[in-house]
Amino acid sequence: MTETKRYGIEKNQARVFVKMLKTSPQKLNLVAGLIRGKNVETALNLLTFSKKRVANEVKKAVLSAMANAEKNHGLDVDRLIVSEAYVGKAMKLKRFRARARGRAAKVFKHFANLTIVVEEKAPTVEAKKTAKVKEAK
Repeated sequence: MTETKRYGIEKNQARVFVKMLKTSPQKLNLVAGLIRGKNVETALNLLTFSKKRVANEVKKAVLSAMANAEKNHGLDVDRLIVSEAYVGKAMKLKRFRARARGRAAKVFKHFANLTIVVEEKAPTVEAKKTAKVKEAK
């Protein structure tokens, strides 16, 4: 049985939680879906060249998760993958917009929370073989 630490993450994982991002959870989930299950390097490249406005905030979160993994958990940054990226609702600002004949229409300004968990992937059998071949040379 694997030991779990605080927040339900294992020893080979690191987590970052970002509160109150000024975007709707639906839009943020589109960007989070891009990086789920990807290598951290690939995820950063996808976020760098994404046209979505919130991609920069998600990129900062991935970089923070990498730093947490290296500094706090002692994980190898080159072998990290984004194992989980999920979105939750935060508060909703309620505003109104003036309409014709003295009426008003509701306007909701949504906020979202983002959680990213990175995990150190164990080296595969092929990677071990290539490492042994390189050491033999």
